[in-house]
Order: sequence, then structure tokens, then C-alpha cells
Amino acid sequence: MINKRLLIKNLLAHNDENSFYDKKRQLNLHTKEGKAKFLKHICALSNSNPSNNSYIVVGVEDETNEIVGDDFFDDSQIQNLVNAYLENPPKIQYENVPFPNLPKEKVVGLVTIKPKSKTSYFKKGIHTIEAKSTFIRKGSNTTPTKDKIPYSKQNIETVISLENNSRNSISYTLESVLDFMNNRHKDLESNYKVFKELFVVCWAGNKKKVRDKTYFSRVDIELVNEQVKLFYSALDEVSIEYDNESFSITEYVCLGLNDKTSFYPLEKVILTFFDNGYYKMDSQMLFEPPQYNKKMLHHIYNSNITLLNKLNKGTPLQDIEKKDMVNVSHTLMICYLNGFDEAKQKLIDAKANMKAFDNPLVYLSFKEVMRILRKMKYNKKNE
Repeated sequence: MINKRLLIKNLLAHNDENSFYDKKRQLNLHTKEGKAKFLKHICALSNSNPSNNSYIVVGVEDETNEIVGDDFFDDSQIQNLVNAYLENPPKIQYENVPFPNLPKEKVVGLVTIKPKSKTSYFKKGIHTIEAKSTFIRKGSNTTPTKDKIPYSKQNIETVISLENNSRNSISYTLESVLDFMNNRHKDLESNYKVFKELFVVCWAGNKKKVRDKTYFSRVDIELVNEQVKLFYSALDEVSIEYDNESFSITEYVCLGLNDKTSFYPLEKVILTFFDNGYYKMDSQMLFEPPQYNKKMLHHIYNSNITLLNKLNKGTPLQDIEKKDMVNVSHTLMICYLNGFDEAKQKLIDAKANMKAFDNPLVYLSFKEVMRILRKMKYNKKNE
């Protein structure tokens, strides 16, 4: 099994950006421009590496190689975004990799692009990229091409060497388990489970029982062998179930209006482990959004838009309005899910102001809402 933290270190130390490796400060999948850039790099790396894995590392400064981290990105449906725009799409995997020097809410993202023989190209346009466009990597540059792309084996030996030098060890596994339980989460209830004598899953959180059901908040879950963070949230609650073969996480989201909130199941992720040293991860979207009276929602929607307009103009907010800002993102999401189609774009347009707001919960709430909306959109295979 490959230790993904070691792999990232080896990629950063061994090579600058090249034809099998790219690095980014962060991903922005809120906008068409951000999606287009991401898809362009996926297309180019896939076409230039038909015989070996290629990688994108997210959360690294371009010029200095400094590991600064990015937000936890748990979009298990991101493959559907690639499938929606690329013909002959490669299989990709996005993993969140914790690093000791980063805050616990920050990780380094690792995108693994699996090899395939057929050329990838855009089957429909997005932003400034036209349909039928195809891209390749030339050194560290992603460039468009109209020529036939020859089959290449140029990076096989280099990538295999990097991956072999990043294999896990008993020492790394033991140290990581102890660090997870005794250092990083010493203030929370922590547990671990060994599967198939090969895999170790650690989890920590605030535990509470409601009737016969156990829930966790402030949850952190890691597959220690590969140094991959499976789940992290400072807000949402999850339930955890496991047996000798599998480990499942059901995520809940708290939604409501006028201080009347309920928990709704959002997504269930199941890890199944096998004796041959492999595992698979399946996800199932469970979310059924609450429905509200349209007349009441219309009044609430207008109030929230007025609040965002004041924020955009730099108009000072009253104390009660500052408190209301914490709930704006979730309220506009409810409006969007109840037929107010422009509510999502209004929220996206307010991103910069929310990020700069004095109360950090305002931006944290925004990020949680955008994550939920992404999950719903990719699950339906929309654009």
C-alpha cells in the first residue's frame, strides 16, 4: 500500500511540474472557470500518461513548493464531473492527506489519474474551452493540440520508482495510529479498527447517544495505512458502523428555519476491504431536502438577499444582522432546494465577502453548503 503523504513528499522533492505531475495552490469548483481549468489538466495529464498514473497535488505554493494545505474536499462524486465533460474520461481519485505542520482542518489534496489508452477530449464546451478540444502536457505546460497523440511510455519507470519508494511500513502505521489518538485528538474519544490484518481505520469525535443510535460530531476519520483522511467536519454529525469486512459512514446535515432544525441523512460511504490488500469505496446519496411554504420562503429569501446586498455595499450591519449572517448560507440553500433557482448563484457571488467576514462561522457555513450542493449536482450527473 502506498503512503500518500510519502508520495506527495517524493513528488515535491523529485520533480518540478512535468508531464506526469502538476501542483495547485487550491481547487475552485464553484465556478465554470475553475471547473474548466481542473478538467483541462485532467485531460492533458491523462493523454500524456497512458501507461502510468499521473498526479495533481493541491495545497502547495507554486514557486516555493511550500506545503500550505487546502480545505478538506470530500466530493466522492467528482468522477461524475469528469465523465460529464470528457469523452474517454480517465478514472480519477481525490484523496485528502493530512500533514503534521498543518491545522487539523487543512489537508493536501492528491488527485490520482489512472492510465488508459484512448485519447480524452472535451465532448462539450465549458467556459472558454470548446467542444472537441484536447490537451497534452509538454514539460510543465498544458497545451491544446489538434495532432494525433502518439502512445507514450516515457514516464513509466520514473513513476513506478516514486510509488515504490512511497510504500507503507509497520513503523509508519504504528506511529500514525499513536499520533492520531494521543496527540491530534487527545481531547476527543478516539478509536481504531483493523481490517483483514492489513488496514487500520482511526476515528475521533464527540460521542452522543440519541435513543439507541450513536452519533459523532467534530469528526475526523482516517485510513492510516495510506495517510488518507476519509472524513472531516467541524459542523455535521455522522453515525459509524463496521463489521469484519467493511466500515461505513453516514453523514447528516442540520437544516431548518426560525430555530426549528432537524437532522437529515446526506450521504452514506461504505469502505469494503479484501484479503488481497485492496479496498473499494462506494457512496450513496440519501438526501431528501425539506419542503416549506413558498409564501413564507419568499419573505425569508428577500430578507437574506437584502442582507447580502448590504454586505456587498459595505453597509455596517446591526448586531442582530451579524448573527443572522451565520445562517444565510443554509437558508439560501433551503430556498434553492425549494425552487428559488437564483439563490445558489447569489450565494456564490457573496463568497469573497463571506470569507472576509469577522465571524469565521459565516465562511465555514458557506463552504459546508457548497459541498452539499456539489454532492447533489454530481450525483444527478448534471453539469
